[in-house]
Formats: sequence, C-alpha cells, structure tokens
Amino acid sequence: MLTDFMISRGIHFFASGWTQFAAAFGMAFLIMIVFGRTFIRFMHKIQGKGQPISENVPLEHRKKAGTPSMGGILILVAIFVASLLFMPMHNATGWIALSSLLMFGIIGFADDYKKISSQSKKASNGLSPSLRLGLEAICVIILAYLINKTMPGYVPNLSIVLGSSIELPLDTWQIGYLFGIPLTLGFLYYVFAYFVICGSANATNITDGLDGMLSKLYLPVLIVLVVALYGATRTGFMDAVIFLPETSALYAVLGAVFGGVLGFLWFNSKPASIFMGDVGSLALGGFMGTVAMLLKSEIIMGVAAGMMVLILLSSFVQTMFFKITRKITGTGKRIFLRAPIHHHFEELGWNETKIVDRFFVLSILFSGLALILLKFA
Repeated sequence: MLTDFMISRGIHFFASGWTQFAAAFGMAFLIMIVFGRTFIRFMHKIQGKGQPISENVPLEHRKKAGTPSMGGILILVAIFVASLLFMPMHNATGWIALSSLLMFGIIGFADDYKKISSQSKKASNGLSPSLRLGLEAICVIILAYLINKTMPGYVPNLSIVLGSSIELPLDTWQIGYLFGIPLTLGFLYYVFAYFVICGSANATNITDGLDGMLSKLYLPVLIVLVVALYGATRTGFMDAVIFLPETSALYAVLGAVFGGVLGFLWFNSKPASIFMGDVGSLALGGFMGTVAMLLKSEIIMGVAAGMMVLILLSSFVQTMFFKITRKITGTGKRIFLRAPIHHHFEELGWNETKIVDRFFVLSILFSGLALILLKFA
C-alpha cells in the first residue's frame, strides 16, 4: 500500500526488497512493543483463568496456570499491518503467504478458544485431531493450487524441485487412463504439499511448549528463508535455488514476521507474560511451509527446521511405540520419560532456560547446514 504509493510518486527507494523488509520488520516490532503490555492485560481480563495447563506436562509447568494465551493474535495483527503497508500489492506471492497465516491462524484460534472455554486439563482438550488435520488438509489444497499457479513458465507444472538442477514435473509422469482420461502423478504434488505445510504447522505447534522456545527456534529458520528469497530473486547467487523474481513481495512479509516474532519474544521469554497459543504457532508453521513451497526450497527448509522436526518426531515415536507395545504386551511402554522431547529433559532435571538455549544453539547449527546446502547443494 505505502510502497506502491511511494513508487507512484517517483520515490523508488521503497522498490528495494531490503527496504521493504526493514520497514516491515520495524513496523511489526514496534506494534508488538507498543501494544504488547496492553494486549496482555486485555487477554488476562477476558480469559479469566487463562489457558489450562495440560495434565500431560511436568509438575513444574503447573505453576504457569493463569498465564493468558492467544498472544499469536497480536503477532498476526502486527504482521498483517506491516505487510500490507510495505509489500507490493499487485504481487500474488505476498497474498498467498498472508493467506496461509490467516487460514492456519483461524484453525489455531478455534483450538485455543475450545481449550480456554472448557478449562479442561486433558491433553486433548482442543479440536479433535481428525477435525484439525482435515481442516488443515483443506487449507493445504487451496494453498498448493495457488502456489503452483504463481510459478513462471519455465518451472514445470505441479513440480517438486530438489535444487535448481533437479526438477520432477509430476504432470508428465503418466500412469494410465481412466475412461479415456490420462492419469498422472500430479496429485502427489498435493500430498507433498500436505507433508510440507501441515508438517510445518504441527511441528511449530508442538515446539511451543516452553517459554520463548518456539520464537528462538523459529528465527534461525526465518533467516534461511530470507537468504533463499535473496537467492531466488538474484541470478547466479545460489546454485540450489531457482530464479523466481515473482517472489519479491515476500521481503516485506518475511520482515513483518521477523519483527512480530522477535517482538513477541520480549514478552514470552521466561517467565512468560503470555503464551502464543495455537493461533500463533499453527499460523507461523503454516506460513513457514508455504513460503518454502513458494521458493521451491522445501528440503532446505526441512533441514533448517531440523530441531522442530526432531521435537515432532519424538512425540510421534513415543505415541506409536506406546500403542504398539500395549497391543503386543498389554502394557504400553515409553521411549522417553515424557514427550515431546523437551519435557523428557525436564524430567531429567534440566532447567527450562537451559533446554531452550541448547535447543536454540542446535537450531542455529541446523540453519547453518541449510545455508551451506543452499549455496553448494
């Protein structure tokens, strides 16, 4: 909005992607800092008892009862305001990225609302897993369709890309006919998108278990996505990134997300004054996967988010191992003292701050590896 206005008046300073990034970052961060304390008081007032603490967490977490949740609402407001001010309005990629934030944010809001209104301490006190995954699948289908439509002509339709030199154009892989209509593997693109976007959303959601942890693990991944964006909008800068100049609108959106998450960390660091809630964690995860698909850097993003992936896998492995052993022996067994894995370390006696900081270091290392792959893979 403001960017287009300035450019129309001959002020081309705002045409730079880095200017849009910096301006959106500053605006989102400022909104978080200026309105954060007021927002926390407001949420504390309307939520009363705050988010109920699940019974499936270490005893130390029971002390957090009464802390307001749904801080992700303010993050999303900051991101949308900053993005709409500074991103080019005619560029579809920015709108797709914001749409992912909105859609997954709505699912997260419904989940949070059910938890807070019920005040149930059961681990499954939000939306049912089947309903949530179904709603996420609908969002992914819409996003994947829009993402594919934004790809330039030199990128094959419904393609999966492994670096700029390896492209798998699924629509050309014909597997037969149905009533005279050719069948292709193109539907696998949507399956792949589901794992990338929905997987990202649920990885960030389950990572949001300790004060400040999701923000600290998310920021290094954002840096990788920003570098991937720079490579996608510059020819010859990175070997593993396809040239996608249409993605330039993402500079402002990524800047806004960076500022919003960093500003939230100001209030969410231990001891947290407010929790992000599913409205924030699901939205940020869906956004992360969507941007990775817009940049055709899904594998790189998966490496950068390695710490979140491990946290998600720890919960999945724990659940599956318990169910399998219960079916075989009649008594379920566990691999970890408690899942996700950050709760396992809590049960071992690790301080919450130490867990968050060490996971943060590992997230930086994973992101560093992703940057190496971006340049040389």
